[in-house]
Amino acid sequence: MNEKELHKQKMQAQLDEWQAEVDKLRAQASGASADAQMRLNERIEALQDRIEEGKTRLEAAAEASEDTWAAVRDRVESAWDSAKSAVGEAVDESKK
Repeated sequence: MNEKELHKQKMQAQLDEWQAEVDKLRAQASGASADAQMRLNERIEALQDRIEEGKTRLEAAAEASEDTWAAVRDRVESAWDSAKSAVGEAVDESKK
């Protein structure tokens, strides 16, 4: 398996993990106070947007030719780092 395919699999696994975190936050929000629900729902919506952006980036990476793979990979990894931070912050905040 080449680097591109391994990277795609890693990204898909990360997307699946983030979606699981969003699902946990949704469950947590359903049992929270009204104020906490509003706060969590805002976070959930933002995270869901990040996940959708990640899916779009994954599709772009999948469609990239071997010649353009390096440039696409760098852009994807930059966006990925940002999304990873946002998910981590949301999860940490939900534990407060």
